[in-house]
Amino acid sequence: MAETTRGARGRRRAGATSWLFLSPWVVAFALFGLYPFAFSLAASFTDYSPIRGGGTRFVGLANYARALADPAFWSALGNTGVFVFGTIPFTTALALGLALAVQPAFRGRTVFRVGFFVPSVVSVVVLSLVFKGLYAPDGALNGLLRSLHLPAPAWLLDPRTALPAIMAMDVWSASGYYMIIFLAGLEAIPRELYDAARLEGASPWTQLERITLPLLKPTLLFVLVVNTVRSLQIFAEVFVMTRGGPLHRTTTVVYYLYEEAFYRFDLGYASAVAYLLFAVTLVLAWLQMRAVRPAEAR
Repeated sequence: MAETTRGARGRRRAGATSWLFLSPWVVAFALFGLYPFAFSLAASFTDYSPIRGGGTRFVGLANYARALADPAFWSALGNTGVFVFGTIPFTTALALGLALAVQPAFRGRTVFRVGFFVPSVVSVVVLSLVFKGLYAPDGALNGLLRSLHLPAPAWLLDPRTALPAIMAMDVWSASGYYMIIFLAGLEAIPRELYDAARLEGASPWTQLERITLPLLKPTLLFVLVVNTVRSLQIFAEVFVMTRGGPLHRTTTVVYYLYEEAFYRFDLGYASAVAYLLFAVTLVLAWLQMRAVRPAEAR
């Protein structure tokens, strides 16, 4: 009996100690995670503005209806969709290709891995400033094109090229990060499968098709979902390079809600736009999980 009491007391003490060590994270998560989430959700059903007099009024779904009826919102959502579907296939394919290229052992492999990965850890603001200079009318890119007697467009000033220019920068900068994730997935595939396939006379392409890609499906799903969420939240590149121009051709949903929240101080409406984007993110993530996850997991 005494031993049972001591055991229960020890478990309670261990539990209290665990919560004590977890408490800094729990408090930080509640303050900077749960509270902003709950506050913004509540604000999306009001006309909350920190500079408007007369107090905050409950407006129900009016903010959501306003967003769905606003052509500017649909334009921003269309630009975001172009960015997402125009970058993810190229980023994923390039990252997988780089991972397959630097996985085998060869001299200087570490240098190539680090070189491909470094752009993904550089500040997005710094990269955007560098590419803004690169894309300038008298920048290095146009200088190269002129030396080859090719047209030199005003990349960030032309509505036809501004968004593709930002997309190209994103593909270049993000591929190294996803390369590392694909490398981890490739290293988890047993080498014995490739050895057996070579003994059977399978070509490298057959090994890729029958072994590598099927066993990389969980990794591919993770890359697609993470990249989709990140791409839907594109903001810093637009803010630094174009401010949504020219002619709103690079205004994304996050930049649109930023203008509504911090230029017009319509925080209730901006919160509703944020939750509409959240719903789009959930739908796309669900569709990707349905399309990519292994058949036995469905």
